[in-house]
Amino acid sequence: MDQLDKKVFEVFSGRVVPKGATKKIKDSANVPTYVLEYLLGNYCTSDDESEVEAGIEQVKRILSDNYVRPDEAEQIKARIKEEGTHTVIDKISVKLNERTDQYEADFLFLGIKGIYVHPKYIRSYEKLLAGGIWCIVDLTYFYNEDEKKNSPFVINEITPIQMPNLDKNEIIEARSQFTKEEWIDLLLRSCGMEPTQFDYRVKWHLLTRLVPLVENNVNICELGPRGTGKSHI
Repeated sequence: MDQLDKKVFEVFSGRVVPKGATKKIKDSANVPTYVLEYLLGNYCTSDDESEVEAGIEQVKRILSDNYVRPDEAEQIKARIKEEGTHTVIDKISVKLNERTDQYEADFLFLGIKGIYVHPKYIRSYEKLLAGGIWCIVDLTYFYNEDEKKNSPFVINEITPIQMPNLDKNEIIEARSQFTKEEWIDLLLRSCGMEPTQFDYRVKWHLLTRLVPLVENNVNICELGPRGTGKSHI
């Protein structure tokens, strides 16, 4: 780990994901990469190898206990019922039920629908209404004889895994702590390329791949073999 990496870990604490750790888990866990990276960003933010390994094991335990696999949905629902409460990792989408004047969530893999969602989550995570996002959800089971039409599942808390919104000012403020050369190297390293292997002109050439992401009416079609940074970009 060089000085740039150390600076990135400091400025973007909790948001830096070691790609090597992602690969170690990805090969044995059939989960979306951004789910892994969110968890690794919380448990593998150290530059100490032993701490990273401990974080990887913690992430594996969390996935084993909380990630909802479609073929295990009924087991998870039974677990929530028997234990009273349980935390799941699933993709949830929210819609407004005009008849009841309330927001309701559907869980993709758990298969439960029409679960009441407090409006505060809609105000904070607007992408819940736009196709849904992956979340860590704390669920409780409470069956009410007098309200059989309502689902017995209750959402206690929602923590988004995907970015629910973007605060550009936060990025701009962090950018001010890097020199131009450092920021170029950070972008390249985030794209899966090692900046120390390129001269300055080549670095700018590689960065042109990012232009369509920041400039309207500019398009690019990337054709290349595996390991050339397409997915990272």
